Amino acid sequence: MSENTPSSKLPRGVWMLGFVSMLMDISSEMVHSLLPVFMVGVLGSSTWMVGVIEGVAEATALIVKVFSGPLSDYLGARKGLAVFGYALGALTKPLFAVAGSSGVILAARFTDRIGKGLRGAPRDALVADLAPADKRGAAFGLRQSLDTVGAFLGPLLAVALMLHWNDDFRSVFWVAVLPGVLAVLVLTLGVHEPARKVQQKRSNPIRWANLQRLSSAYWMVVFVGSLFMLARFSEAFLVLRAQGSGIPVALIPLAMVAMNVVYSGTAYPMGKLADRMSHKRLLSWGMVVLIVADLVLASSSHWGVVLLGIVLWGVHMGMSQGLLATMVADTAPPDLRGTAFGFFNLLSGLALLVASALAGWLWEQGGPSMTFLAGAGFSALTLMALIGWSRREALCAKVA
Repeated sequence: MSENTPSSKLPRGVWMLGFVSMLMDISSEMVHSLLPVFMVGVLGSSTWMVGVIEGVAEATALIVKVFSGPLSDYLGARKGLAVFGYALGALTKPLFAVAGSSGVILAARFTDRIGKGLRGAPRDALVADLAPADKRGAAFGLRQSLDTVGAFLGPLLAVALMLHWNDDFRSVFWVAVLPGVLAVLVLTLGVHEPARKVQQKRSNPIRWANLQRLSSAYWMVVFVGSLFMLARFSEAFLVLRAQGSGIPVALIPLAMVAMNVVYSGTAYPMGKLADRMSHKRLLSWGMVVLIVADLVLASSSHWGVVLLGIVLWGVHMGMSQGLLATMVADTAPPDLRGTAFGFFNLLSGLALLVASALAGWLWEQGGPSMTFLAGAGFSALTLMALIGWSRREALCAKVA
């Protein structure tokens, strides 16, 4: 049975891609769960600088996908780009361990996120290529779930090593290199890309004739995804909120563990649910959860309240992240999926850059509460856009 043949099981390649994501996230989150505190407490960086660096880094990853996605469509080969992107991410980890200034951190985060951008769209398109159409939501949910397993194992390892080495940030950053290298090896040896159909000819994916094939439904997903990114600024601010609740430095990564345990536990079930219900309705409920999470985080700095807000943030992530990828895949032609993910991530990345810089500025001007209240406001705008989209489709269906 080929990997694209419908069956009761997801293809082996989808599982391998999930494990690759898990290993790289272990590596990345060992660094990222400590990085905001390292920058503020050790390097003396401002909160605004943390926001700028995080915004530039994450936006870079998303914007680079606009090139890597079409390139994977043009070449007809996605795995090579993904391998290169993961390798670049692994090779930049030592920079965090030797950093002596915010400038070095910016360079490291920028380069690391270029790697993420190079691998992201080809990997997502590869998941869509490997998975049967009737199990695509489950496939994206599984990959996201395994990715998020790494996102809570990484901080757990960081906590254990910080306690063992008496808050030695740099030694933890050196250990983070190892799972990154393993991710590259698993992808290289464990994933086999499906062959292209013979009749598919190589053409420029971003020429006007091809872009016209991207439907209005796809561009609506792009619009909603961009609004969503304005609402969901960098998770570095969750780490800083946890620090402000009085949690000891070595235990701060446990806040991200809590979020990612919930995220991992909900991503796959929500992916399966997305195969059976309206995507817009499920995403709308996800935005409601994000609004509640922001309001909780804005209400108090008590560690119990902060933890509740972070857990709710994780529920929202599980409901929305894999779902947006599924919506892109479902509204784009199969031969333009890489391009579709690229443009989606270009506009989402620009929105995330603005959101993270704004979040840092609001934090300095009015404190954490103002930052999270602004997030709730943008979430409400996204929810209104989803409701309007649903009503418009219902009206068009009645007219037809």
